[in-house]
Amino acid sequence: MPANATVKILYSQYVACGIADYRESRLSGLQASLTSAGHTVCLERLEPSGLRDIVELWVNGERVFACPMLELDYGGDGQLDPLCEQAARAVLAAY
Repeated sequence: MPANATVKILYSQYVACGIADYRESRLSGLQASLTSAGHTVCLERLEPSGLRDIVELWVNGERVFACPMLELDYGGDGQLDPLCEQAARAVLAAY
């Protein structure tokens, strides 16, 4: 995959402080990791379908990576988060 892929990040709600809501703070490291690798990132909410705590990365209509949102580091630049590193490798390996 070229270094300048368009990556769609789909994310669902997760529960924090007893309230389920869409929050992008856990995605900042993932976004930073992907944009620093030269990719274009688009965020898209997964509308309520009973799914919670999900993050998926899509490239060219193919899901290349998924993980629970609560496993991503809160805030930061993604450099020390092993899931951000795995996600960046998965995007590079996409067809």
